[in-house]
Amino acid sequence: MRRLVAAVPTLFGVTLIIFFMVRVLPGDPARVLAGLEADQTEVNRIRVQLGLDKPVPIQYARFLANAVRGNLGRSAVTQAPVVSEIAGRLGPTTLLAATATVLAGTLGVASGIVVSTRQYTAADYAVTVLALAGVSIPVYWLGLMLMLVFAVFLHLLPAGGDTTPQSLILPSITLAAFSLAIIERMTRSSMLESMRQDYVRTARAKGLADPIVVYRHALRNALIPVVTVLGLQFGALIGGAILTETTFAWPGIGRLLVDAIARRDYPIIQGVVLLFAVTFVLVNLIVDLLYGYIDPRIRFG
Repeated sequence: MRRLVAAVPTLFGVTLIIFFMVRVLPGDPARVLAGLEADQTEVNRIRVQLGLDKPVPIQYARFLANAVRGNLGRSAVTQAPVVSEIAGRLGPTTLLAATATVLAGTLGVASGIVVSTRQYTAADYAVTVLALAGVSIPVYWLGLMLMLVFAVFLHLLPAGGDTTPQSLILPSITLAAFSLAIIERMTRSSMLESMRQDYVRTARAKGLADPIVVYRHALRNALIPVVTVLGLQFGALIGGAILTETTFAWPGIGRLLVDAIARRDYPIIQGVVLLFAVTFVLVNLIVDLLYGYIDPRIRFG
């Protein structure tokens, strides 16, 4: 409960930052919506309609009061409720982020465990090189290269869209690459640290088999920092989804945000960024609570 209460000021600060950052974007949204041929009267009418004629503090107070009630306003372009616009794009983004999270978490943890038991071998060096590549390569460049090889040259997978289940493969790999590399490195270092602890030496001295020592004794303690990284990387996946969805024409929230920025659609921008922030705060809250399950010695006062 105390963790939930602590999240409230965080979310309040997030709404404050989101609102004022959107207001400093260049360009007049009323002029953009009215069009270049519209006269000043039409521009003023749209400004009043959007509430932009009020002082900024009053605009923020209205935004916050409505957001608490679940009302994020209407799109300045389509006039549809922002909640409906976001809900319509939530499914594809959730599917993409969940697939990338499972891919990065499963392969990252598994490869980290394997190479930690084979330190300084060829497999360890090979995985290290791949992990460094995964961290270093920009998301958009990796996406374009995968598209070029598997869609253009080999014709094995679709280049974009969400028309078939195969359409999910390239965006998921692109989105998972960075997180997979980070999780693998964290799992490897955490496992090596656990393997040097006295309780692991004791387990070996008792004659336990290596798999039991690794998976029953070392892995559980090694997972605590890995879970932290998983939570943080989920936030990175959300940010990466914006570029990935744009690259692969994936009809998710990230693409909705990019389109809204191009059209100066303030309500949509505020709603999407607020959703990202709330999701990130909730994921970190869940990660904190998972600590107590993984290590019963951890208790929150």
